[in-house]
Amino acid sequence: MPSEEFVRGMLYLSLTIVGVPGNTAVILAFLLLLHQESRLLPADAIVLHLASVNLLVVGVRCLLETLASFHVASIFGDIGCKAVIFVYRTSRALSIWLTFVLSAYQCLSIAPPGSRWASARALMARYLGIVFLFLWLLNTCMSSAAILFSFGRQNNSSLINHGINVEFCYVNFPSKLSKQANGASQVTRDVVPMALMTLASLIILVFLYKHSQQVKGLRSSSSSSSSGGGGLWMSRCTCWWLGVGVGAPIFSLSLIK
Repeated sequence: MPSEEFVRGMLYLSLTIVGVPGNTAVILAFLLLLHQESRLLPADAIVLHLASVNLLVVGVRCLLETLASFHVASIFGDIGCKAVIFVYRTSRALSIWLTFVLSAYQCLSIAPPGSRWASARALMARYLGIVFLFLWLLNTCMSSAAILFSFGRQNNSSLINHGINVEFCYVNFPSKLSKQANGASQVTRDVVPMALMTLASLIILVFLYKHSQQVKGLRSSSSSSSSGGGGLWMSRCTCWWLGVGVGAPIFSLSLIK
């Protein structure tokens, strides 16, 4: 086995070992909560959906790449490549969009009661199922090129000027224009939600900073407690923004092919 293929296999194996049990545990925890309380809060429903999509990403990309890298199973024929690339691109894009939906809902959650933003939060919670359906349809349609232009490695003779090598498969576009148009649509689909979730994170940070300034000069114990709570939330949101607002673009751009 070539060293590069072995390293890639070990990398995907480590991601599989961490990703499959982790996302499965999150899904089971929320399903148990749903069974006990017969309902989920909107934020919980978003996280459950996000964990399910992430599990699909890990299972389709990491697990299958691991099996192929170590020659345990050969599934990357024409049909296998079309299915894997289509499902992977759709689920990866859904993961990014659902992270934006979660950050947007968190941003709306800090709105004062009775405000327009609070009404928007209630409206979003009411039609959350429609939001999920729209995102599935959007990303499914935008990933349809994988079904049309993906081929197995055995058909590498057709890979000329407008193809992309994705390790065990090829994506061969009919023209340079179609390749560039597909690439631009994929990048736009990922960049837009990442920019919006970063904006939502910044709004939360600014709100919490202003809140901490408002209670900073108060000397009572209740004021001190409020200030500490605001600082705690600010630190959490800062860590969350660094993990999502910065980490998600790196993750997405590194996987765009």
